[in-house]
Amino acid sequence: MPPHERWKTRSEDADWSELRDQARGRGALSNASGRFERQYADPFDDGWTTEEKLEALKTETILEKPKTIITYNTSPDISFDRTINPYKGCEHGCIYCFARPNHAFRGLSPGLDFETKIFVKPSAPALLRRELSKKTYKPGLIMLAGDTDIYQPVEKDLRITRGILEVLSEFDHPVALITKSALILRDLDLLAPMAEKGLVSVAISFTTLDRKLARTMEPRCAAPHRRLDVMRELATNGIPVTAMTAPLIPALNEPELEQLLEAAADAGAKRAGYVLLRLPLEIAGIFTEWLEAHYPDRAKRVMSLLRGMHNGQDYRSEWKVRQRGDGPYAQLIAARFRNATRRLGLNTVRTALRTDLFRAPTLKDTGSQPDLFGSEG
Repeated sequence: MPPHERWKTRSEDADWSELRDQARGRGALSNASGRFERQYADPFDDGWTTEEKLEALKTETILEKPKTIITYNTSPDISFDRTINPYKGCEHGCIYCFARPNHAFRGLSPGLDFETKIFVKPSAPALLRRELSKKTYKPGLIMLAGDTDIYQPVEKDLRITRGILEVLSEFDHPVALITKSALILRDLDLLAPMAEKGLVSVAISFTTLDRKLARTMEPRCAAPHRRLDVMRELATNGIPVTAMTAPLIPALNEPELEQLLEAAADAGAKRAGYVLLRLPLEIAGIFTEWLEAHYPDRAKRVMSLLRGMHNGQDYRSEWKVRQRGDGPYAQLIAARFRNATRRLGLNTVRTALRTDLFRAPTLKDTGSQPDLFGSEG
């Protein structure tokens, strides 16, 4: 049996209570091995008890030294062809995060390891400057945070995202950001001037108005009301705001769709989007374990509706289908979204960010000395 399938088939008498106590404030409830591991361990109750309590899990940052920082893609599902991700893993701990399985490539668990072992790229701003300075580089919209949140807690001290924005601002390069953190307001001094030039847009991930659901589903993210404050502040500063009601989880946060869109529109959002819950690989087991622990009364209903939109499967990876599903319930969600956005005046205007302002700063602009060792240009 593939390791990621073991998340779904644990013994009913497995005792996860100690690990759950240790993982308070985190999203995942366990730390099962990733799909590439040949050996794995399942905790179980052997009848012995201990009075010692495990220490709370702490976040560990792991230095990564990439050779390049812009990642290119050809996906027909998304509207951009390049991304920058200064972090891998995310302390926010969103139980549904589609980036979780990536940790398996490093021999780590997509569960608690994903939330507590964060790979960081402090060289990102310097790498970006080098790549943008190449004579062969052609400007195009960069999505900052295609996988994990660029404003997760470690950013407060490391300031890697800040450094990337400084480079993009210097080059007059267009960028779109997505986050669910209020820390983005720290960088208004960069974002507002870029917005005046038509170089930036921001999407705020906005999944629920229910504080209890938000706390369990996205344990270390900004509270719902705080995300509305962020939208309002960004909009006040002339920054185009999109509300991403993603993921929509049937029978959990999906019933809130219209209320979410109304609240976002009131806060100044001009556009909105949605994505259906995606459960590839290990995420299916991580999510269902969480769902049965926190919402046992709705667990069967949630999974039944989701599978009804994926031909009886937890997930399908085909283009177009993976983000929307199909069938009657998927069509109903799409119709509700269209009707609500039309009524609220959302998505009526689409302004493309500018690429014509892009320029590589000269030595005179930067006050730098020439690179005697032959940097690429």
